[in-house]
Amino acid sequence: MGRYNSVYDRWRTDPEGFWMEAAQQIDWITPPTGALDDSTPPFYRWFADATCNTCHNAVDRHVEAGRGDQPAIIHDSPITDSQRILTYRELQTETAKLGGALQALGVTKGDRVLIYMPMTPEAVIAMLACARIGAVHSVVFGGFASNELAVRIDDCTPKAVIAASCGLEPNRTVPYKPLLDGAIDMADHTPDAVILKQRPQLTADMVPGRDHDWDTLTGDAAEAPCVPVGGADPLYILYTSGTTGKPKGVIRANAGHLVALNWSMKNIYNMDPGDVFWAASDVGWVVGHSYIVYAPLIAGCTTVLFEGKPVGTPDAGTFWRVIAEHDVKALFTAPTAIRAIRQVDPEGEFIAKHNLSGFHTLFLAGERADPATVEWAAEKLNVPVIDHWWQTETGWTIAGNPSGIELLDIPVGSAGVAMPGYDIRILDEGGNELPDGTLGAIAVKLPLPPGSLPTLWNADERFQSSYLTTFPGYYETGDAGMKENGTLKIMARTDDVINVAAHRLSTGEMEEALARHPDVAECAVIGVADELKGQSPVGLVCLKGGTNRPHEEIAAECVTRIRETIGPVAAFKKVGIVARLPKTRSGKILRATMVSIADDTPWNMPATIDDPAVLDEITATLKDLGYAKGA
Repeated sequence: MGRYNSVYDRWRTDPEGFWMEAAQQIDWITPPTGALDDSTPPFYRWFADATCNTCHNAVDRHVEAGRGDQPAIIHDSPITDSQRILTYRELQTETAKLGGALQALGVTKGDRVLIYMPMTPEAVIAMLACARIGAVHSVVFGGFASNELAVRIDDCTPKAVIAASCGLEPNRTVPYKPLLDGAIDMADHTPDAVILKQRPQLTADMVPGRDHDWDTLTGDAAEAPCVPVGGADPLYILYTSGTTGKPKGVIRANAGHLVALNWSMKNIYNMDPGDVFWAASDVGWVVGHSYIVYAPLIAGCTTVLFEGKPVGTPDAGTFWRVIAEHDVKALFTAPTAIRAIRQVDPEGEFIAKHNLSGFHTLFLAGERADPATVEWAAEKLNVPVIDHWWQTETGWTIAGNPSGIELLDIPVGSAGVAMPGYDIRILDEGGNELPDGTLGAIAVKLPLPPGSLPTLWNADERFQSSYLTTFPGYYETGDAGMKENGTLKIMARTDDVINVAAHRLSTGEMEEALARHPDVAECAVIGVADELKGQSPVGLVCLKGGTNRPHEEIAAECVTRIRETIGPVAAFKKVGIVARLPKTRSGKILRATMVSIADDTPWNMPATIDDPAVLDEITATLKDLGYAKGA
């Protein structure tokens, strides 16, 4: 860890100098005179006296540097069987025109614009156009239900909404406009204007006087220049789920975001200008914001925008086809995507059909990467498979493997080492630091680094109560884990650490053991209420394609595996075999919902669920296991 240690120690000993040095890679209108403004803790601000423009750094400066003909965006849509490439010069023109159209509708610096788009280049153009004119964008995942959309409209009070007529799934078209119209009708706040991109698969009705056709409006628009904004001014608001039911609006400030994401592209992902980077996520999530749109473009890379699924569009070889065709150097995706591919193609036969000689690294994040999945991908792809850990709130990596500094030998199952800016501690319930190898709450010593949230939108008190009160002086991540020889192991969300007869056990550790069963493709372990023990673990597993053995045998072997791996203390006795697990559209398993079903406690259909029908099978399986009696 020689080179990594020297970089991390440089940050530790002189954080101000470290981040001011990193800031030299950004184009400033007014350069910062200092990095951290800590005058009003816990509300820290980075590069607050600077002025800048994020769109200029992501687009215009590359054109000015003579690289306008380099591809900026590769849009690959197996659902529509189409591809489209936008160069940096074309992206500059499209962005400037939409920015001018927004200004003509009265959108000015500081106004909010809500974006409700599928995975098309127009989504990226919309985000950059807002950044260009100093407006604050709030992207809502395309297809969100009207009531969820209405809550976000009321919270950020957008002057305008940018939307598409529809989104596309492998077997269906999702009309967006009725959902948007319904949301506007439900909301107390009414946007002044809607800009609608009509897709040929489904055109939508327009509301006279309010709705404007994207093509018509931008065709007549003047090209807007980049508007200077303050370093601490918000670039965007991104909503994440809240425990009260009301989503939390995470703010991202312009200057710290620019510096952190630019630093991350080379030092964490080892990407250089002109390299092709692919984050297989959605622009509605933080990964899409950070690593589909902003970081690759700020760093002068080419970013892949993918409208499809890891399997079924048309097969389990789609990811490898995209990598081969577009010479992708690094792929960033969720472990769920790799598990889905492995379930259909356990021998990796589709991988062998493509030339992946230019592919260097697979990065995983978004949920725990179980060792079985990591090992399968590393063996079949013959490249480093790097797990790393971060959150919507931080915007970039908390712990990982800094492949651009030094590719470390990180044990499988670990999320890696702390990145500069993050002082990670493992704490007990009283806030005392725990020794290596002991499971506890993961916290980060304040201040958080550039790029992380300075607060929540119009909710300073909620920011403090949500993240800063449990452990004074620390940011509470909500995750549980342990340190081992300098690396961090993420075991579960804090509420996924279950108490079995007074023993604190990690469901993630049990999932790790189940995932190593040769017939198991994917699994989840939940803690259900137990009158005697407090909680008992229950396993739900999906089998690999082609597995024909009796389910009872496999379930019994899974129970034995947990007893041998964790021990009898786990009291692990029940396993249900299901075709699919319920997940969000970003691939996270909905464990809390399954717990509510099992315990017969009230729950609402998650707004982010990929397929609600999956919960019917889960409920039936839990009933067969003796739970969900009132369902």
